[in-house]
Amino acid sequence: MVKKFFIFISVMAMLGMTSCTTTLNSSKTKDFGSSAITATFADLVVSPKKITYTYQPTDDVRRGGEVNVINTAIRKALEVNGGGDVLVELQTTVKKKGRKNVSEVTVSGYPATYKNFRCADDETLKQALMMRAISDEPVAKKKVLGLF
Repeated sequence: MVKKFFIFISVMAMLGMTSCTTTLNSSKTKDFGSSAITATFADLVVSPKKITYTYQPTDDVRRGGEVNVINTAIRKALEVNGGGDVLVELQTTVKKKGRKNVSEVTVSGYPATYKNFRCADDETLKQALMMRAISDEPVAKKKVLGLF
């Protein structure tokens, strides 16, 4: 009885394997060794004007925690100053009432936007992988390579 069960399972597994289909992915991937890599690159356009914004959170925002208050302050600062995707060289100052209640957050930095999104070509991918490998190496090895 047990033998028939294992034969049944084996036959079902084989049938399952033969009924698989292959689909093609439309994103650009490169096979480097055992892993495939998909990469999109963009240019970061940074404003020369530094902005500073002070935000006083509502109770609803405050309930989300300190990180939520800071992220909301950054979003509001970007909205008020003409939009942007990110603040470069972000500096934050948090004022609290008591131990946990955030009463005010001041953020400053340079607004920046991402432009020119593109798929990486072969050479750009190789350079990015080399830079990643170098950045993951110990500091002593970087000094030998003259990167400091």
